[in-house]
Amino acid sequence: MRVLVFGATGSVGRQVVEQGLARGHEVTAFVRDPSGLDVAHEGLTVFRGDVLDASSVERAVRGQEAVLCSIGAGRKGGVRSEGTRNIVRAMEGAGVRRLVCQTTLGAGESSANLNFFWKHVMFGLLLRGAFADHEQQEAHVRRSDLDWTIVRPAALTDGGRTGGYRHGFPPSKKGLGLKISRADVADFMLDQLTDDAYLRQAPGLSY
Repeated sequence: MRVLVFGATGSVGRQVVEQGLARGHEVTAFVRDPSGLDVAHEGLTVFRGDVLDASSVERAVRGQEAVLCSIGAGRKGGVRSEGTRNIVRAMEGAGVRRLVCQTTLGAGESSANLNFFWKHVMFGLLLRGAFADHEQQEAHVRRSDLDWTIVRPAALTDGGRTGGYRHGFPPSKKGLGLKISRADVADFMLDQLTDDAYLRQAPGLSY
């Protein structure tokens, strides 16, 4: 499949690129700085652009079959939501239907899955801007006419791909590890390209 990855130099996006290539996809990595992606593969195309520049996003989306979005901005707000709005508009304009977008566990109804520390200290105080950005990001996706899946991972770790994670649990689910490796997030995101089980849904991911 021809897939476009936004956030390709980020910690999750790089995993999406590498695992996508390993699965045999033709991957286009959308990056601001190509030097930040030290991946060489005959199936990889590097597209230089800025997700906040709608015209460059539109050019990158043309001819793709699916888009995977894992853009980030650390604790800052604005980039995720505005960038995702540009992605959604470009996909709708180009007739590209399938979008898999990473946000965070705790967004929307999944707030009930969090413990006190994550709900009130991390997202309530320290990461308030980033969390609000994710909420707005999800709103742009949900308002679209695309075939979307929103992926909500718990706190990200540097562990390897295990395939042994929980997904799609209800908001009432307690006792979650509230951690998941970036490699497993990428694994799940790529699985959604050929699985409609979570079409227009927002499954959580955690150990």
